[in-house]
Amino acid sequence: MADAPQIYLLTPPDFELSTFRPRLEAVLDAGPVACLRLAMASRDEDRLSRASDMVREVGHARDIAVVIDQHWTLADRLGLDGVHLLDGARSVRTARKALGPDRVVGAYAGRSRHDGMNAGEAGADYVAFGPVGDGVLAAEGVAEPGLFQWWSELIEVPVVAEGGVTPEGLAAYGPFVDFVALGEEIWRADDPVAALTALRAAMG
Repeated sequence: MADAPQIYLLTPPDFELSTFRPRLEAVLDAGPVACLRLAMASRDEDRLSRASDMVREVGHARDIAVVIDQHWTLADRLGLDGVHLLDGARSVRTARKALGPDRVVGAYAGRSRHDGMNAGEAGADYVAFGPVGDGVLAAEGVAEPGLFQWWSELIEVPVVAEGGVTPEGLAAYGPFVDFVALGEEIWRADDPVAALTALRAAMG
């Protein structure tokens, strides 16, 4: 894969709308972002709806597709571009039927080739593997560069690297992925724009 991967930006799991909006706008204005995902941990529908409205407004003003974790009913109702599923292939067909052929349905498959292939066969627009680096999510292991290389050589469905992204890791799996998902990697930094710029430079 000759082209550098595109940025797939995740929101933090929790944030205040008023203070997060200018930070989000600054990051989106710092360089190209292919997709923006509302990845809040909250299950409160009112809170998710208000956050969705803000993220959609900011993203669509910049012609960036906006998806939401899990809640495809909210995606449809709030005019988002799609959903990111966290259970491999299990919900892909249901979400696709609910959202129709033109909305985005993505699936996270952890480290499982089997789940990734099933998600792609079920109609996922992309498959994400991870985590790719150390952290809480990496307690049971990481998605190795070989997984992404295998996928890129055999499977046409776009692939995303997610979770624990580092400049060093990008050198190994970056050549084989279509998108790199960045969230806490930049939001936990004092200067998210600088953190994103450093990671973008590592992508080549």
